[in-house]
Amino acid sequence: MEKVSIDNKAKLSEHFTLCEMTKTKHVTKDGNIPSRVIIENLRRLCTDWLEELRRRYNLLYGGDSDKEKPIIINSAYRSPEVNRLAGGVASSNHLTGCAVDIRCNDKVQLLRYAVILIDIAEEHQYSPDFDELILEARSTSLWIHFAARPSNNRRKITWI
Repeated sequence: MEKVSIDNKAKLSEHFTLCEMTKTKHVTKDGNIPSRVIIENLRRLCTDWLEELRRRYNLLYGGDSDKEKPIIINSAYRSPEVNRLAGGVASSNHLTGCAVDIRCNDKVQLLRYAVILIDIAEEHQYSPDFDELILEARSTSLWIHFAARPSNNRRKITWI
């Protein structure tokens, strides 16, 4: 059987690559390789949400430097095996490429990201609605779990 791999240079949008949206610390037989449909979901997530989050965050809070601050992705697409190893729920939006976990440096950044994402959702002409926005903290790690599906979004906001 031929081994399939991710093109490390494949771009989903201006600032986000397929490689960063499929990275995982879990080594699995399936290689965490997404289908074409999942890649399109990841592309939509990057173009409709993450690029706009990055643009607005840098506009509002980027500081005086000429270099824009990136959005750091902890996790996005997860194959069923990777999702199980990561402790994800069986119905996770990560399985379809509709969810992303965004690393936050501190609580202020976490709240700023959340407000920007909600603001984007309020502008209906710009983007479809989101499914879930979960502010998460474990030990010293902070991140936002954000999901936007092609349809049937619940607009669920939670703090864990």
